[in-house]
Amino acid sequence: MKTEIKMKPELLIIGKITPRMAAAFDTAFICHHYDEIPDIDSFISGAGKAVQAIATTGHDGVPAPILTGLPDLKIISCYGVGYDAIDVGEAAKRGILVTHTPNVLNDEVATTSIMLLMACYRQLFVNYDYILSGDWVKKGEAPLTRTIDGLSVGILGYGRIGQTIARKLEAFNCRISYHARTERSDSPHRYYGDLTEMAGDVQALIVITPGGAATKHLVNKEVLEALGPEGCLVNVARGSVVDEAALVTAIQEGKLGYAGLDVFEKEPQVPEALFNLPNVVLTPHIGSATVETRQAMGDLTVDNLVQFFEKGTVLTPVPECQHLIK
Repeated sequence: MKTEIKMKPELLIIGKITPRMAAAFDTAFICHHYDEIPDIDSFISGAGKAVQAIATTGHDGVPAPILTGLPDLKIISCYGVGYDAIDVGEAAKRGILVTHTPNVLNDEVATTSIMLLMACYRQLFVNYDYILSGDWVKKGEAPLTRTIDGLSVGILGYGRIGQTIARKLEAFNCRISYHARTERSDSPHRYYGDLTEMAGDVQALIVITPGGAATKHLVNKEVLEALGPEGCLVNVARGSVVDEAALVTAIQEGKLGYAGLDVFEKEPQVPEALFNLPNVVLTPHIGSATVETRQAMGDLTVDNLVQFFEKGTVLTPVPECQHLIK
């Protein structure tokens, strides 16, 4: 990981970062921490005028007053692959380059999706409770569960992570389909142009499409009911992609069989209606949350910033900002 720049630019850090990132930033930049600024308006009109870079997370993004109020801002480096909390259109219009951390988390998020799928079908937590409650002693063998081997799985979103999920599912002999904006001619898997149709044809749906206005509630009542009372929904994308109210209703009414959820519409708030249900598995947005993966993400976040100020280039710009690279 690079950490040397001849003259230290000023950096605004938004959100939680790792100690390794903090040490690298302290070496290469003059750092301001958003959470430690008592008066944002005073910062914008004062010290903020010298800020040339922002490091933020995919969850925290960049508040609008910061994005529009820092006159010398040149680059935003996002610690995460998703960047829907950043107004990239406004940034690009202002000539501000935005980067993110693709590829380094593909495998981890894909593994998390399969973990949730298996936890739902094999009733992992139900069986854990079966032991703790004493039911194994009292009642004998636990009820049978379902296998994911040979399962028909639809993947919503067929980018880097979606394709990694497909590759990993092949080890379980799953029959894989996908829905995306366009069909890929090099894919061995079946393409559906209609999401509801795909949901009706598969046993499980894994959501890994970007968040934002274009995909808000893409998984709606019709899609959930098409999956059916034996179907399983896994979401490792963004909570906004799934109509959460419709999901709660589908689970409560038995119109959807299982749900494995790592993301939610109003994080960290999770609907209490989903608590303690035998057919629902909940995790607190941990898709890429391993030491190894977060280190790789952090290194890339730092490297994008350092390379920008050293060479005027970056390693992983978001597509909307490609044209800003010299």
